Amino acid sequence: MSSDEAELPQKDSSSGKRHVFSMKTMTDAELIAAIDAVAGAEGDASLPQIQIDGADGQHAALMRLNATVRIQIAGSLGDYAFAYNAEADIRQTGNVGHGVGEGMRSGAVRIRGNAGVGAGAAMTGGTLAIYGESGDRCGAGMRSGGIFVREDVGHEVGVGAIGGMIVIGGDAGRNLGDAMNNVTVFIRGRAESLADGVTEAPLRKREQLRLGLLLINASIRGDANEFRRVVPEAMLRAEEARRGEVVPNWR
Repeated sequence: MSSDEAELPQKDSSSGKRHVFSMKTMTDAELIAAIDAVAGAEGDASLPQIQIDGADGQHAALMRLNATVRIQIAGSLGDYAFAYNAEADIRQTGNVGHGVGEGMRSGAVRIRGNAGVGAGAAMTGGTLAIYGESGDRCGAGMRSGGIFVREDVGHEVGVGAIGGMIVIGGDAGRNLGDAMNNVTVFIRGRAESLADGVTEAPLRKREQLRLGLLLINASIRGDANEFRRVVPEAMLRAEEARRGEVVPNWR
């Protein structure tokens, strides 16, 4: 599967200026204050364009950012990058540590690299796209939103999640979907094992449309028909009850 991310525009169409800040010369609090100061009105045509230099493994980078801006970062970051993000459209080229996008509320975070454990844990909205691999417990405890991992993920994906959608472009480890409730996982490769209480389910037209929308939101090209759907057994039974269907053993 190939990605099709648009490049960050060189100019802010509302002010004609692209803002440049450095993580090496500013504290995280100073950086967030500077971003808040240039945050513009909603809508792609007026989003301020911000470039951030000096990313070199810093932890807790841009946590709790709540600004309608578009940000591009080159370099690696440590743990809890962009945790609790709201509104911002962030594009990073480089790896991130554990907990990227944890508690994310809205906006979009796109990582052109690998992510550690707990990517998107407890997120309540927005889109998290990882164009490399992700570690264990991706999407753990998530409540809403969408996560896309282009390559492989670790063990216990979606553990304890109660809402949202997770898309896996490669393979998954053990215990996929443990204690998952009202969550849909789309997987292109193979899972080492599914947790008790989850099952593969038919990929109906409605689900293909849902997946297609997530791929578009994550700026990904891909055919929804290449994926299989994994859901809690109770969720599948409720679906079939609404449709009035008798379900065979979906194995």
